[in-house]
Amino acid sequence: MVAKVFIDGEAGTTGLQIRERLAARRDIELLSVPAERRKEIAARAELLNAADIAILCLPDDAARESVSLIGNDTTRVIDASTAHRTDPAWAYGFAEMSGEQEGVIAAAKRVANPGCYPQGVIATVRPLVEAGLVPADYPFSVSAISGYSGGGRKMIEAYEADADPASFAPYGLKFAHKHLPEMKLYAKMAIDPVFMPSVGNYAQGMVTMVPLQLSALPGNVTVAMFHDAIRDWFKPGGFVEVAEFAEVDKLPELDPRTFNGTNGMRLHVFGNDARRQAVLVAVYDNLGKGASGAAVQNINLLLGCDQAESLAA
Repeated sequence: MVAKVFIDGEAGTTGLQIRERLAARRDIELLSVPAERRKEIAARAELLNAADIAILCLPDDAARESVSLIGNDTTRVIDASTAHRTDPAWAYGFAEMSGEQEGVIAAAKRVANPGCYPQGVIATVRPLVEAGLVPADYPFSVSAISGYSGGGRKMIEAYEADADPASFAPYGLKFAHKHLPEMKLYAKMAIDPVFMPSVGNYAQGMVTMVPLQLSALPGNVTVAMFHDAIRDWFKPGGFVEVAEFAEVDKLPELDPRTFNGTNGMRLHVFGNDARRQAVLVAVYDNLGKGASGAAVQNINLLLGCDQAESLAA
């Protein structure tokens, strides 16, 4: 059976990458609004209702509008916007988040594709909270850097037109980043973390870092215990891998661009038991596992096919 897939917002960065990944698939027919009708709501509604799976690569309000245009109970939706990520009626589309999440996504009619930054934080923090090694009310902080493609078309155009763009630009200094609600909810945090995102002068790739003061934690926890808990959380051979524990000052693999063009994510645990300090690190592609790669993985789950179809690990 060939599934009909409509990407609503296919001209944007995420939409283009999803389309590119699916273009050669024989089990998928890609639906498109004719160029001359792209601004017509009726044309979008027609394809939203004709699709087996609709992918929404739109701003939040436009994504909500698209959902409202679906008048049947057969079109399944993957929303790449922020609009539905904490809505309990929508499955959260980070398949590796827990042992049950693949099945939750596969059975869902509505899937909220996760944000880029939260996935690395969820992947490193949630296993420790669930294991009781770090309490949910610990005052977490997160620092992260993304390629400028994470800011969408306007930021991409600005960086590529600037002869001397900033090499490092912190932002989100009002502490109200749109990814905070899902980060807090799915990482099992009881309070909002201090989140410090930044943009680097490179196109794509991401690193998230969560520092921890072991002396502020109950019990005599060690860095090895953190590593073991995170390693045991993820099944081997999947898109999320856990690096071997290494006592090093730096690693070339921590380059944010390490997994560009793939759906891979690698997690690291670094620390010093004597100093009672640790840091949890995730490296992945903000346009891959952080956006289009995750969407294609979710499409595969909805279709019941191999999760790795059309995806490079």
